[in-house]
Amino acid sequence: MNPGDDGTEVLDLIADHYDSIREHLTDEQYGTLLTHLRALADSAPDDARAVRRALQRVRLSLVPLPYGHPVREALDSERLVAAPTAPRPVVLRTVDLLARITMTPPAPGTPAIIAGVEQRLLRAPALTATEVRGRYGGTEPPPHLIRLADPERGDRYPEFQFTAEDGTPYQIVLEINGLLCADADPWGAADWWLSANAWLGGKPPAALLGGRGDDELLDAAQVLVEGD
Repeated sequence: MNPGDDGTEVLDLIADHYDSIREHLTDEQYGTLLTHLRALADSAPDDARAVRRALQRVRLSLVPLPYGHPVREALDSERLVAAPTAPRPVVLRTVDLLARITMTPPAPGTPAIIAGVEQRLLRAPALTATEVRGRYGGTEPPPHLIRLADPERGDRYPEFQFTAEDGTPYQIVLEINGLLCADADPWGAADWWLSANAWLGGKPPAALLGGRGDDELLDAAQVLVEGD
């Protein structure tokens, strides 16, 4: 961590190199970055844990940038860290960054790109809120389950969270969802489970559920939570 860096350096780099970042990321990768920036901006300014995790998601969403890109070089040199010294400046800086992004020429496509990421996650097999509550005698399910708001079909619970044997949640899913702050950022948590993960050989974490990979999954989640 650079002397005096309060955790906002990655946000300053995004602002300084925004055009080239957009150029080098696919629409899906760019949408993931915007989704994580929005979640960071919506974080409670005094919740250091949630801000740290949201900032790390932003950091990891920049990994697809090519080698030699100044932001990628900063990532590789470990100049950018996941633990801000103070969460409030990070949240305020992110709000300012998103405001600047929406005023740039690429802005008209930004909502559609974010919506595309969310639609991709909503296309995954899922249970309705009624189906999930039915498994708990009509009561609310555990808070750490990922619940995605679908404007057309209502709340959806991605199916990978539940075992095929008895339909109960995997304990490792509840544990990792807690680490990922799934209650505050369900889209970010769902994206982690359903996207290719470099620490898992390019496989989505959800694909490893039900095997013997609980420790491996937890290790991969810790990379996100604490930094690599």
